[in-house]
Amino acid sequence: MIFRAATADPADLDRAVAYPADGPVPALTTEKIREELSAHRFRPEWTWFAEDEDGEILARALWWGRADSERPIALDCLQVRSTVADPAALAAGLLAAGHAAFGNLPVYNISLPRGWRTDPRLAAAVAWRQEAAYRTGLTREIERLRYEWTPAVGTAEPTGRLVFREGTDEEFLDAFVRLSSGSLDLHTQTELQSMDPEQLAREDVEFYLDCPGERSWWRLAELPDGTLAGMAIPSATPYHRNVGYLGVVPEQRGKGLIDEVLAEITRFHAAEGAERITATTDTVNTPMAAAFDRAGYEVTEIRLVLEQPQA
Repeated sequence: MIFRAATADPADLDRAVAYPADGPVPALTTEKIREELSAHRFRPEWTWFAEDEDGEILARALWWGRADSERPIALDCLQVRSTVADPAALAAGLLAAGHAAFGNLPVYNISLPRGWRTDPRLAAAVAWRQEAAYRTGLTREIERLRYEWTPAVGTAEPTGRLVFREGTDEEFLDAFVRLSSGSLDLHTQTELQSMDPEQLAREDVEFYLDCPGERSWWRLAELPDGTLAGMAIPSATPYHRNVGYLGVVPEQRGKGLIDEVLAEITRFHAAEGAERITATTDTVNTPMAAAFDRAGYEVTEIRLVLEQPQA
C-alpha cells in the first residue's frame, strides 16, 4: 500500500475531488471541496491517498487549515472504500503518514446527525474512524452540539440587567482567568490540568485574536453598579459570524445572566447584517446548551472531535 499526498500528478486533485462519497458518514460535496481548494483551505499537500499497487485509490483524507496556516488544523474528511476488509487499519496507516509529513496531529472533526448512535450502519462507520484515530494518537474524544441562529428567530431586547462596555487587554485577561474557575467546558478543564489559569487565559486571548473576528467587538459584561458579571466575545469563522466566547463569573452564575450575554452577542452580529450565526458547546455543558435553546439557536449537527490528549 502506498500512502501519499496529492502532489505527484497534475490529475491528483481531480481524482481527489471525484472520489466517490460512499458510506453513511456525511461527506463533503464536490463543489465544497473545490471551493476550499480555491480558498487555500484545502491544499494538495494536505490531501492524501491510500493507493494499491495498481494505482487504485482505496482511501482519501482531506485536512483543512486557514488560508494562512502553515500546518493543517483539522481532518475534515476520511473515507475508505466499502470493499476494504479492515478500514480502520488502512485509515490508520493513511493518518499516520499524513501526521508524519505535517509534523503535528491535527484534530479530527466528524460531523454527524443527531441520534447517530441509533443507526447501526452509521455507528459502525464512525467506530472504524474512531479506531483509526485512536491508533494514531487522537485518543481524547469530545462531543459537541453545533448550533445556528438565523434572522427569522429575531433578537431579544436588552433588559438592563447587564451593561456592556469595551475593556483593556488586562481586563479581558482577568475575566478569562475568573471565568475558567468551575467551567463546564471540557477543553478548559483539560487545559487546567497542565497549566495555571493565567497561562490558559493568555492562550485563549491569543486564540480569539487570531480568529477572523475583530478585537473591537469584545465586551465586558457588568452589573449596573460596575461589578464584573462576565464577558461577550463575538467572533467569526472563515464562513460565518460566530458566538465565540461567553461566560459568567462564578459568583454570578445561576441567575440567568448567561442569557443576557448571549443575547448581546446575537444582537451585535444581527446588527452587522449576519445571515447566520454559528456556535458550539459540549454535550455535557447542559446549562450552555439550554441557553442556546432558549435564545432560538437550533442544533444543526453533532460534532465528534478526536484529538491528541495533553501531555
